[in-house]
Amino acid sequence: MISITAILKSKPENLIEVQNMLTHLVTETRKEDACIRYDLHTTDTVFIIWEEWKDQVGLDFHNSQSYLQEFIQKTETLVASPIQVYKTAQIL
Repeated sequence: MISITAILKSKPENLIEVQNMLTHLVTETRKEDACIRYDLHTTDTVFIIWEEWKDQVGLDFHNSQSYLQEFIQKTETLVASPIQVYKTAQIL
């Protein structure tokens, strides 16, 4: 299993637009066969996506999807800083 944590900080004036885009991204991603978990969390203007994938092939498929590529492109001007993505391994 592969775990990913993605952290995105919206500009305050774009908060609703970013949240709507994230909702669409989550809805589409959860349809993917290799997606085990794709949960969205928030606090203030920060959004955190907690992801779990069956395997690297499934994650690679996800990363190639047009809805993810469009999301990344469209949010570039809506976020306060670049999206941070961490691929992690469980240790406990």
